[in-house]
Amino acid sequence: MTRVFAAALAGIVFHASTHVLPANVRSEIVSSHHYAAGCPVPLSHLRLLTLTYWGFDGKAHTGQLVVNEDATQKLSAVFRLLYVHRFPIRHMAVSDEYGPASVLPKDGDVTASFECRQAVPSPCSGGTGTGSWSEHAYGEAVDLNPVENPYVGCGQTRDKTAVSYMNRSRIRPGMVTPTVVAYFRAVGWGWGGSWSGSTKDYMHFSATGH
Repeated sequence: MTRVFAAALAGIVFHASTHVLPANVRSEIVSSHHYAAGCPVPLSHLRLLTLTYWGFDGKAHTGQLVVNEDATQKLSAVFRLLYVHRFPIRHMAVSDEYGPASVLPKDGDVTASFECRQAVPSPCSGGTGTGSWSEHAYGEAVDLNPVENPYVGCGQTRDKTAVSYMNRSRIRPGMVTPTVVAYFRAVGWGWGGSWSGSTKDYMHFSATGH
């Protein structure tokens, strides 16, 4: 089943549509090790969400996210508002997340959703996993412009290219603002930047807030 949302802006129309995962996308997800046996959601419950978004070049682009089927309508509504707000996104294509290493964006600034992995520990803690599934493993989380919105803890970030963005008072293009947070909250999604304590995941939005 396909759902299409549209909003005209400056002569360009926003589109959002959902499809069952095409065979080539399923293959990319598996071959890139973003999915494996034992994941908490089957591939049959994931959908390819195709969206219009504004790039940092000031032009409209078409991107894709792999998300849980239950998240498609809410994320379509959020990204429609991001489009109207002209919020810029760096990279958001299936190949940017699941493609071979030769085609992955070198800056790593990829907006993406599904990845069957454990939650990542705080930079305070070190290590690579917490023993609990990430919301990304359910397709119910989105990381938005991870360079401009780093995961930080104890004054640290694992991504050295994102150090300057640890200062959240200096707003620059692509950074999450209260307006962006409000768009996600309107559909019931929480933001990692509002976590209590010193650990903040500024890129991270999820259905549970975790």
